[in-house]
Amino acid sequence: MASEDVVGKRSDSAVSTIVNLAEEAKIASEGVKAPTHAALLSICKSLAAGGIAGGVSRTAVAPLERLKILLQVQNPHSIKYSGTVQGLKYIWRTEGFRGLFKGNGTNCARIVPNSAVKFFSYEQASKGILWFYRKQTGNEEAELTPILRLGAGACAGIIAMSATYPMDMVRGRLTVQSDKSPTQYRGIFHALRTVFVEEGPRALYRGWVPSVIGVIPYVGLNFSVYESLKDWLVKTRPFGLVQDSELSVTTKLACGAAAGTVGQTVAYPLDVVRRRMQMVGWKGAASVVTGDGKSKAPPQYTGMVDAFRKTVRHEGFGALYKGLVPNSVKVVPSIAIAFVTYEVVKDILGVEMRISD
Repeated sequence: MASEDVVGKRSDSAVSTIVNLAEEAKIASEGVKAPTHAALLSICKSLAAGGIAGGVSRTAVAPLERLKILLQVQNPHSIKYSGTVQGLKYIWRTEGFRGLFKGNGTNCARIVPNSAVKFFSYEQASKGILWFYRKQTGNEEAELTPILRLGAGACAGIIAMSATYPMDMVRGRLTVQSDKSPTQYRGIFHALRTVFVEEGPRALYRGWVPSVIGVIPYVGLNFSVYESLKDWLVKTRPFGLVQDSELSVTTKLACGAAAGTVGQTVAYPLDVVRRRMQMVGWKGAASVVTGDGKSKAPPQYTGMVDAFRKTVRHEGFGALYKGLVPNSVKVVPSIAIAFVTYEVVKDILGVEMRISD
């Protein structure tokens, strides 16, 4: 009898707990209101600002972006691109002006939604993390620390990258194609369809794991360094750079440049591995990656670790930083332009989405 009483009491307790949770959920749902027209418009404006920022910044550095990818995947036994200046001249001489911007249309088709989601996700993640941080510390005036900004940036990067990864995958292949290679892809949708049919749906996410790992320090550090630098400048006001709590466009560009330099240096080896993994399974890769078929077939990778190991074994540790110079020249103005364009467009559209709200 005693055991039955205990069981009965536990059952009653469980039932009452479920009822209480249901009542709390009902009360919470009643307090939730549908987004207003103004809120939806603000979200659309913020997404538009992020998309414009991404398109403008990437187009400005498209030639360097293409050269970086070509350097990352070219065969060490048949060197065509030996440096930034030589590489750009070679592309100009062999493919003309259009060759410098090959793949940029695909890149913009990917980066516009990627950038829109990334900037918007960062602001929303920052708000959520700040709310939780204030609740945990009991300090309603607390601000985000650099580590918390890093976390918000990492969340934004993972969400944006995962949402648009197939576009990045086919962009890499379209960028690598040259006039002398057997043209397998005629455009974005043809490339997506061809990869899906010939290599399977999983091929569209080949290299996703190193991308996820790489995007955490890359995007996380970009946002963390940029926002922390701005806050530090506003609070300390060094060298007379701040007037009326506002930074000039030049100062913001400098903050963006510093953020881009730190982020890309840390994450670059993962970008090289990701790009090489994206070439696996592409029949037309041999003409580009292996020097027009004059040497052995392109390497096959079973995974991220295998790609790291084979790259270092066959080409040395320095191969993990192939294309770093043009990428450094590219990423500094690219990140700087993206951050400043985002803020300028937000001001023009009248978007007020402060993280500290």
